[in-house]
Parts: sequence; C-alpha cells; structure tokens
Amino acid sequence: MFPRSLAVLVFVAAALAAGPVSAETAPAQTIWRLLDYIAVDYPNAVDGGTIRKADEYAEMREFSASATKRIGELPESPARAELVRRAWVVEQLVADKAPGQDIAAAARGLAADLIAAYPVSIAPAAPPQIERGRALYAENCAGCHGATGNADGPLAAGLNPPAIAFTDEGRARERSIFALYQVIEQGLDGTSMASFAHLPPQDRWALAFFVGSLAYPEQAASAGETLWKADAALRGELDLERLVGITPATLAAKIGEEQSREILAFLRRHPEAVAAPPAQTLALARSRLDEALAAYGRGDRKGATDLALSGYLDGFEPVEVLLTARDGGLMREIENAMAGLRSGIANGEPVDAVKDRVGRLDALFARAETTLARGEASGTASFLAAFTILLREGLEAILIVMAMLAFLEKSGRRDLVRFVHGGWLSAIAAGAATWGLATWVITISGASRELTEGFGGLIAALVLLWVGVWMHGKSSADAWQRYIRANLGRVLTRRSGWLLLAIAFLVVYREVFETILFYAAIWSQGSGGSVLAGAAAGIFVLGVIARVLMRYSRVLPIGKFFAYSSAMIAVLAVVLIGKGTAALQEAGYLPIVAWPDLPRLELLGIYPTRETILAQLAMGVLLVLGFARNKRSARVAAVAVASR
Repeated sequence: MFPRSLAVLVFVAAALAAGPVSAETAPAQTIWRLLDYIAVDYPNAVDGGTIRKADEYAEMREFSASATKRIGELPESPARAELVRRAWVVEQLVADKAPGQDIAAAARGLAADLIAAYPVSIAPAAPPQIERGRALYAENCAGCHGATGNADGPLAAGLNPPAIAFTDEGRARERSIFALYQVIEQGLDGTSMASFAHLPPQDRWALAFFVGSLAYPEQAASAGETLWKADAALRGELDLERLVGITPATLAAKIGEEQSREILAFLRRHPEAVAAPPAQTLALARSRLDEALAAYGRGDRKGATDLALSGYLDGFEPVEVLLTARDGGLMREIENAMAGLRSGIANGEPVDAVKDRVGRLDALFARAETTLARGEASGTASFLAAFTILLREGLEAILIVMAMLAFLEKSGRRDLVRFVHGGWLSAIAAGAATWGLATWVITISGASRELTEGFGGLIAALVLLWVGVWMHGKSSADAWQRYIRANLGRVLTRRSGWLLLAIAFLVVYREVFETILFYAAIWSQGSGGSVLAGAAAGIFVLGVIARVLMRYSRVLPIGKFFAYSSAMIAVLAVVLIGKGTAALQEAGYLPIVAWPDLPRLELLGIYPTRETILAQLAMGVLLVLGFARNKRSARVAAVAVASR
C-alpha cells in the first residue's frame, strides 16, 4: 500500500502540465483525485465489512464526504445535481462498509462522469520518448528503486517506509500512468520520495511511462504489438488520454488478464502507437477555445489568453505542418483567425465579438478535419509538397551562401571558402541530428518549434543587417574599391573565416529545421518514394540556381556585385525579421494586434499583424540609414584617395 499522503496525489497535476485549465475545471480535478484514492485504497481499510485499519477508514469517510461537498460547490451544470446524488451514494457505501468492488465501481464511474461534465486535459501534449525516461530513471531513481525497479538500489537500505518495487505487478495493476506522474511531480510527504517538479512536463511523462513499464516483461511487448495491430476495436477505444488514465486492472476486466499484460508491455514502451489522430488534436483546440470564451465571459482576460494560446500550440500546431501540405490556404486562414482571436481578447472586444471569432474557428476546424481525414496523400501531392517545400526553404539559404562564396571568389580569398562550406554542411548535419533527437529521444513541442524558428529568424535577420550594410559599403566608387582591394588581405583574417562559418550555419540551420518539420509530416502520410523524388528534384533545381548565380557573379564588376548582393541580403533580412516576429507571436512571447486588411505573404515574411509589419519597417529604416551612411563615407574616402 502507498503511504496515506498519496491521497492527494493521483490525477490533476498532469492536466495542469499539459496546458492551461480553466478555473471551473480545476476543482473537478481535485475531486477526481479523491474518488480515485477511495477506489484504490478502500480495500486496505475495510475487508468483508470489518474495519482493518481505523485511521485509513477514517480517511475514506473524510474523502467521500469531501467529494460530495466539493461537487455541490462546482459551477452550475445540467449534470451537477446527478453527480451530487451519486457522490452521496459513494459516501453511504463507505459508511456502510460495503464491499471494495462496489465502492471502486461507484467511485470510478462517478469520476469518469465528473470529468465528462467538467472536461480537462489528462494527457501529455505528445507521446513521451521511452528512452528519455530510461535515462532519467537511471540518473534519478535507480539509487533507491534499483536498476531494474526491484527496490534493491544501494540507497534503499534503511528507508522507512521502504522504496516501492515497480516490478510488483500486483501493486502496478491498480496504478495508472497518471498516478505515477502525480508522485513524480509532487513527491510523497513523510517519505524519501522527493518531488521532480523541476523536470519539464514531457520528461516527467517519459519517466512515468518507463516506471510503469517495469512491471511488464519486455519479452511480452512483441506479443502485445501483434495483439494491438490486430484489434481495430481496441485501437479505436484506447487513445493516449485513455492509456494514461486507465489502470491495468480496468483494462484486464475488459480484454482479459494475459492480453492486458501483453498490450500494456507494448504500449507503455511505445506510447507513440496511440498518438492522437488529427481529429483529436483539433478537438482539443476546440475545447481550449470554448474554455477561453468562458473565461473571457467571466472577465478573466489573462486566463482566456492562455487558453487561446494553448488551443493553438497544443491543438492546432501538431497538425499545422500536415495541413500546410494538404491545403496551405486553409492553414493560413486558421492561423489568421487564431491570431485575430488572441488580438480580440487582448483588445477587450465585446464577448459577442469574441464568440463570433470562436464560431468561425470552429467552422474552419471542421474543414480541416475533412481535409486531414482523406487518408494518405497521393503520390503526386507528396512529390509536389516535398519539391515546393525544399525549394522555398532552400532558396533563402542558398542565396546567402552563394553571395558569400562569390564574394570570396572575387576577392581572391579562396582559402576562406572552406569556412563557408563548413558552415552549411555542419548546419545540415545538425539538422539531421535534430531529426534524430526529435524522433527517438525528445519531443519538440509546438512552442519549442515556434521559439526555435522565431529566435533563429531574429538572429539571422540581425546578422544579415550587418552583412548587408557591410557589403553595400564596398559597392561605392572605383577609388574606394581600389582601396578595399589593397587592404583586403588585412581585413579578411582567419577570424573572419569563423564568422563566415557561423553566418552560414545560422542561416542554413533555420531553413533545415523548418524543412525537417514539413518532411516528417508528409512522410507520415505514405508515398515515401514520391517524397524522396520531390526532394531530389528540389535539390537538382537548387543546384542549377546555385550554378547560375556563381557563374553570373564571376562576370559582374565587383562594384555591381556588392551592390546587387547587398540589396538581396537586405530583402532577406526584412523577410526573416517578419518570419521571426510571427513565430514568437505564435509561441505567445510577443503580443498580437491583428491588421486583417493586410495580405499574408509568407514568402516575403509579411503577416497581417501590427508587430510583424513594424518589425519589418524598423529593419528597413536601419538598412536605409546604414546604406546612407555608407554613401557619405564613400564620398569622404573618394576625396581622401584623390587628394593623395
């Protein structure tokens, strides 16, 4: 039996970790914890109508009464009166020392209907990575619980109460992954089990899944995989949320002990097998927006903002890339509408106006569900998506890299060319490593993706601002060009080579990172051969563009080369500052004021929000000022050279 302090540690923290929750649903989570504790631990207090442990029976009486009282205090709902009546039934069963199975059935049934009436999210944002859980267990848990979970670690001796043996299948049958998550997050008062709330939520989920797998032998996972793939009905019932919340005993009652054992051995090691389909993530987005509207109606503007942001990051972001590949126009409509909703909330629009925005998004999500429900993409669609994505993302990077290479070629500094090549090659290698980590070790959340793109775009834009102004300064006056050529060997040192490498890496990695996200989505839709063919075609076209640019740059006079290159880099700096600002808005790091009359032109980094337009205007002003300063400096330098 777990220590009595586990009474308050069964279900709610994971929902809080998965995303913001409304003030209405947080009390329901507390009640769920109480009911789950009653269902699990009542048999330890009463056996056959006889009180076995008076202190634990007193807790059962207290918790059942508290559940009844708390349900009565929940916000008004058509289901509340019936929930109160059923809570009173549970309370009376406990008072009458009823059989444990009767109380467990009543408490768990009430808990399930409670969450249905006052819904909350009870699953991680994405399937955890079991290998990450294994590493965290070895680092943080094996000392007490043992390398295999048998409570025989070197620090276990003398612990009071003793460490839990995770290999004890009898105990594991009554504990869901959610219950394990609770203990990991909050610890256990009066024991040596400390809280691991300092770990990111996805790490805590990974650790909970790994710990939950230890009671089920790994050799059973293979048989479990076969059963899972053969049972379409079970796959339809058991999504990630249900896998997290169900106890092995409950699953065994439905499908049998041996089948339950084998399937859990597989699923607790491979939670990605029950990853939510697009319809479920969009349902989460809808739920979050409904909660945001309710919070806004109560005057809780901050709560409404957080919930609207969660609707985007947790509900829409996971399918954004796939929807882009299927219907880019619809994806842009939804993004604009989501930005408009957050802007409306921030500006204090009337409740009816915000309600209209939520209703429009609901209709857009319905269209998205239809689009995403078409099954695997056709070969032609996969080819075109792979080709256009690579061409679009690669063009920005290749323009900058080719300008750097052409500059070194014309300057006679081929010894520094290897730094530029090292930069873009290492960016591709880092991109491949990112894909591997995101696939097998960690999960890149929606917010993390947007932050990587956002900060990457801003840094790249600032670097290009400096490079563009610098290159423009080398484009004025033949006398100034002679001066630069005479001093170029001193200006371009080995330190400059490392700077070139850093610039090439930064610019290319940002595009590689975004390309990885798109390719992972379209690859999952089948037609892998078409995806590879589209990628090959994109690489070929980019190669042709690079060759043409390099050949053309050789015949340009150096002054014109610098002028054209600086103009191109200036345009790219404006584009990237717009993209970076938009990504940070989507991650909730920057405010949003929608300007819906403006077009959305992602290729140019133009988004219909005040902040992105102002950022691009500011970048444009800095470039103009830098170019003007260069012209003044060039005139002064030309006069100085002429007077020698």
